[in-house]
Amino acid sequence: MGRKVVVATCSLNQWAMDFQGNMERILDSIIQAKTAGATYRSGPELEVTGYSCADHYYESDTMLHSWEVVAELLQHPSCTDIMIDVGLPVMHKNVTYNCRLVFLNRKILMIRPKQILCDDGNYRETRYFTAWRKIRQVEDHYLPRMISKITGQITVPFGDAVIATRDTCIGYEICEELWNPESSHIPMALDGIEIIVNGSGSYTEIRKSHVSQDLVKSATARSGGCYVFANLRGCDGDRVYFPGISMIGLNGSIIARTTPYSLSEVEIITATVDLESIRCYRSLIRSRCLHASQSQAYPRVQVNFALSSDDDIFLPICSPLEYKLPTPEEEILYGPACWLWDYLRRSGQGGFLLPLSGGVDSSSTATIVYSMCNLVVKAVASGEEKVLEDVRRIVSQADYVPRDPRELCGRLFHTVYMATENSSNETKARAKLLSQQIGSYHIPIGIDSMVSSALGIFSAATGHIPKFKVRGGTVRENLALQNVQARLRMVLAYLFAQLMLWVRGRQGGLLVLGSANVDEALRGYMTKYDCSSADINPIGGFSKSDLKRFLHLAKERLNLPVLGEILGAPPTAELEPLQEGKLAQTDEADMGMTYDELSLYGKLRKVECCGPYSMFGKLVHLWSDQCTPKEVSEKVKVFFRFYSVNRHKMTVLTPAYHAETYSPDDHRFDHRQFLYNYRWVWQFRAIDRAVERLETGRGREDQVERSGSNRSLKDGGSSSMTRPSSRSSNHSLSSSSGNESYRRGVEVTAEPITHRLIRQTVQTETSPATNPFSLPQHVTYTCSQSVTEDEASHRHTGSSSEEERKRRGSASMVIPAQKAIRCGDKASVTMQQHTTTIHL
Repeated sequence: MGRKVVVATCSLNQWAMDFQGNMERILDSIIQAKTAGATYRSGPELEVTGYSCADHYYESDTMLHSWEVVAELLQHPSCTDIMIDVGLPVMHKNVTYNCRLVFLNRKILMIRPKQILCDDGNYRETRYFTAWRKIRQVEDHYLPRMISKITGQITVPFGDAVIATRDTCIGYEICEELWNPESSHIPMALDGIEIIVNGSGSYTEIRKSHVSQDLVKSATARSGGCYVFANLRGCDGDRVYFPGISMIGLNGSIIARTTPYSLSEVEIITATVDLESIRCYRSLIRSRCLHASQSQAYPRVQVNFALSSDDDIFLPICSPLEYKLPTPEEEILYGPACWLWDYLRRSGQGGFLLPLSGGVDSSSTATIVYSMCNLVVKAVASGEEKVLEDVRRIVSQADYVPRDPRELCGRLFHTVYMATENSSNETKARAKLLSQQIGSYHIPIGIDSMVSSALGIFSAATGHIPKFKVRGGTVRENLALQNVQARLRMVLAYLFAQLMLWVRGRQGGLLVLGSANVDEALRGYMTKYDCSSADINPIGGFSKSDLKRFLHLAKERLNLPVLGEILGAPPTAELEPLQEGKLAQTDEADMGMTYDELSLYGKLRKVECCGPYSMFGKLVHLWSDQCTPKEVSEKVKVFFRFYSVNRHKMTVLTPAYHAETYSPDDHRFDHRQFLYNYRWVWQFRAIDRAVERLETGRGREDQVERSGSNRSLKDGGSSSMTRPSSRSSNHSLSSSSGNESYRRGVEVTAEPITHRLIRQTVQTETSPATNPFSLPQHVTYTCSQSVTEDEASHRHTGSSSEEERKRRGSASMVIPAQKAIRCGDKASVTMQQHTTTIHL
């Protein structure tokens, strides 16, 4: 009896709308899978068209060419005796779906549409596709006539079904369905589906390389079974990079996995799976068996075909695989390098040009290019013929073989140091030394004459000569003089990019690389249309802090000692005059905030969806040991003013490698307006009120402690209110479990009191976890309204008393000393002895 099956999955470096290239890579993967003995082959999501086609999915041509590719695959002699599923868009009843199409021996078995679409981050799937919501239902799909002529079929099953072979059962998920809380692999596993296949298009983000592996392991650990996961690889025409991590999971372990950050266009992996191990694993989970016996059945497409053979006793089964996930620094070292290689070879250009300043950012870009050269040399050495073919085409030399990364870097990478009178000798020396260590074609130039000419034109036209601030000019003049230097550098960068290969006797032009990090983009700390304006930016998705850690790794991994000097220098734009030959301008001083603060602001704004008031509410606790509430409020206001004033710069932000979850890129990832009221009047007023409450509350706490001490001496301690133990903490904002009266805005009255018992219910609508200035949620108190002797002489009974209470905006209540009210208690308590005022 056959019990072992060999399944194959792959990582493909597809290109959006490149139907010819995509088909060739799909065929290559099928041939490799058959050669490896596989009887089932799966591939990535939308592999026929490429994932990032965007609004091209609206075009009927896209549907037509997709079916034409399917027709070619159906007829190809290599596509026989192996079950294959491919990803493509399919229009069914005038609705376009993201689908998997399964075929075997010139017959289409079924079409399975995606049930859960993704709209997170850069994904916009509901713009182009519709989710299939007819769970466990199938319909007839009428095939195009070109397909019917090949298969002899008029209709095929379309919907939520599974494939039943003679030896096992195969089900399908598509990308987001694995991530969703209602993943279909659970009910499928309960219904006896043993192999679950997922074609995915999951792009990379820093510190998230573990997510897909964890999900696959979790899916098979809970339900048992084999999970075949395929993912795209490379840059398919957009800002995102697909890491190409495909894998096969079995009963909670990963048994096969592709190589991350590879330049190979097609990588196939196979695994031999013992079906009996799946059945045994599931039968031992008794609670699962109970649910499985009551599960609803999926429609099954019966196929007279077996994935296993009777002679499978000789097949060795796969064991759990040990692997190491890349660190964030390694993700920066390899991910953008692969993305740059794809962009370069597909753009038709002859290399890169970078304005190299000798600082952390431009040095990071240069180091990534050098990392790319290292990957190319290693790929060629390992026999990657496609990489060698691309290199020869780019350098315009048919017999060229790259063997040394520095030599290859000298052919592909051009760096220019553009000095002005404000540039220091230190940065010039560091830029030159880095270019020597990586081997780039380096040119140092001076641009003072160009700057003087531009300013001369302005002065001749207006009769005014602008001055730097240190020479008596205004802030406006100072900023304009910095911007003209930065913008002229961009003009020169594109001039050199167009003509440098002409100078070197080669065809083509160069791609201009940018070097602005994600924090500077968020703050708007860049000149619009300066050197941040480029063709592409490999570091635009990374924070300054991550880039520094990356350079520490690259210093050792790539043997670049000069990076240590670059890391030790203060970040500076070098656009203002030097003072006695030394730097007087630093980035953090210019910005009014540190890079670490910027990174935190970005995560709170984007990831945690904080506006000014919510950000203040979080930071006032997070920074309670280093800043007063007033200082925190000023920091938040400064950030949001600069963010809103400079938001318009995001509309022309250079396309950057997407990596960080708080990227401000407004192309698709961060949709916000670019014209703000930078004063944020309403929001900042709310912050000011919160600061006032915090400061007033702290002052009153001190008064309460002193007066409470005096009272306890006079009354023998009988009237002192029991306080939480957290009162003894150094700072009342240090944690959420701080002083209860402070967090709730409760003040214990110190004056002599006259009790008049009035039963009253006080309820609040917000939780102290989200609003530190309000009462706990749904807490009901029975209160004793209290007044001082002076107040009593001015108060009246009846309705006038109620009106006065509303006007004053407060109510008082007596809390028993022997029992503290906990957050969340919903009990009516008779109050006596002590008066507490609640500010409403």
